[in-house]
Amino acid sequence: MSDFRLKVFYSVARNQSFTRAAKELFVSQPAITKHINELERQYSVRLFDRTGGKIMLTDAGRLLLEHCSRILDEYNRMEYDMGLLNARGSGHISIGASTTIAQYVLPQILAEFTERYPKIEVSLANGNSRDIENALLNHEIDFGMVEGITHAAGLQYEPFLEDELVTIVKAAGNESLPEELTPHDLCRLPLVLREQGSGTLEVIETGLERHGIKLSELNVRIRLGSTEAIKAFLRHSRSVGIVSVFSVREELARGVFRVIDITGLSFIRHFSFVASAGKDSPLTEKFKDFTRRSIITAGYRV
Repeated sequence: MSDFRLKVFYSVARNQSFTRAAKELFVSQPAITKHINELERQYSVRLFDRTGGKIMLTDAGRLLLEHCSRILDEYNRMEYDMGLLNARGSGHISIGASTTIAQYVLPQILAEFTERYPKIEVSLANGNSRDIENALLNHEIDFGMVEGITHAAGLQYEPFLEDELVTIVKAAGNESLPEELTPHDLCRLPLVLREQGSGTLEVIETGLERHGIKLSELNVRIRLGSTEAIKAFLRHSRSVGIVSVFSVREELARGVFRVIDITGLSFIRHFSFVASAGKDSPLTEKFKDFTRRSIITAGYRV
């Protein structure tokens, strides 16, 4: 970076040691001391209190550390963006994403990615989580993004985003349903669920098993192949659905659906990148990194 002194300060503050900072940056300890002294003279403040063999940040040091962290983050982001434009600014990525991710998480990320890097061609296939894993094992895609719990042999999984499944009904016409139910109350309600092989269904099954409830005990009215199909069905039915909260944010805000809380039962899961062991290309890694940055910027939990 243009001002190496800030990098020196950041290393000393993080390590709380001039010696460890010198080893980390491959410079001598007197050089570390010189850079810190120059910063203190530049801002006319003390950045560290030195007592015995320990150093501690002063109030001024803590303030500089806050700014320094932001500056270094922006510098790393610049390096990332420029590196992608330069060395790997063109090519092709073939992605497979499970239905929920493809419909509700990826659209904005893909739009921003392709706008920033127009020379990179992206293709997207979608299906349920088992479909994506099979496509990966058959070498039909570069990597996948799935939502299940169980992992296929020979593949590597890396969580990147937390999701919650919520129990919903159409707001109009279901006023008699209470706002809170027990897990066993679900057994008597008409339910609309995803198809076998769906990562969503797998999460529901695992959550219910913790309460001694099997899927076979549920009153399943119909199984559908996508969350959009479930939402469309619920708009014309008094049935209950269990879907990703990402899929119904707009409808909940508009009052089309409402959430029913299930006492003591939560369906928390993580969306994961999945790839063949050791098969990630540099361009794939760049896209995954772009996705992580977009998620953090949006304020989602990872």
